[in-house]
Amino acid sequence: MKRIAIAAAGTALLFALGLGHAQPPRPDLGKFEYESNCASCHGLSGKGDGGFAKWAGLRMPDLTQLSARNGGVFPAQRLYDVIDGRAMVAAHGDREMPIWGVDYTLKARPAYDDYRHDPEFFVQSRIMALVNHLYSLQAK
Repeated sequence: MKRIAIAAAGTALLFALGLGHAQPPRPDLGKFEYESNCASCHGLSGKGDGGFAKWAGLRMPDLTQLSARNGGVFPAQRLYDVIDGRAMVAAHGDREMPIWGVDYTLKARPAYDDYRHDPEFFVQSRIMALVNHLYSLQAK
């Protein structure tokens, strides 16, 4: 009887600590966004070797070298602005890359308007997750 009580207490402790059952892996939103929206041109590895870029005859930048090309500093705000694309910056010249901020804004609209939501938070969270994923691709 004592062994059963000890086993039950041990099992309860494992579950309380989250160790008693396998947690499903958390989806990596940034990786998902990158693979869904960017990899066709920039490649899964971010080196600019995506199939669409080759097919279209475009040369894509190596996204793994963003920090190296910026003096060792990851240009997070500049990337955010480029990905968002809703505010045109004259210095960036013509936009060849799709404007994902507009796409995310359209996706942020709920199917029903009977609850409060913040579509801008949806846009910002997607772009920040994507910027974070690009940070994880940087060459060491």
